[in-house]
Amino acid sequence: MEVVLEMTLPRNAESAPLVRHTLDASLRGLGVPPEVRADIALALGEACANVIQHATAGKDYEVRARMDGARCVVEVIDAGAVVSTAAGGDTGRPDGARATWDAPPAPPSAEHGRGLQLMRALTEEVHILDRVQRNGAIVHFEKSLAG
Repeated sequence: MEVVLEMTLPRNAESAPLVRHTLDASLRGLGVPPEVRADIALALGEACANVIQHATAGKDYEVRARMDGARCVVEVIDAGAVVSTAAGGDTGRPDGARATWDAPPAPPSAEHGRGLQLMRALTEEVHILDRVQRNGAIVHFEKSLAG
């Protein structure tokens, strides 16, 4: 069975718990172990928090998730107008990462700036891409659903 969720959410703090709970309910329905669900929920929360705090344009953001029983693929898509680190809008990174993601890793004791580190530690295939022909970024991550 394949489950697909697509949500358009307001860029506010109340939206992140809603999307986390919705995705978690779907994963629970598929019989995904609690520890795997917790990893996905934390990674999703970090991606949503980045959009809510840092995207500079757009009132909404999108979350798309696809679960096929073996894997969960999540994309958090924003319309933010983040200025890249290189001239001409090119970040110079093969993954097209935005400037907010280009910063050096935050120290483990930092209160902010560890979202990408957490996503990479908890999931697989983490990519941050520019949206084609639009402002904003796509945070993509995947996670095996096997416990």
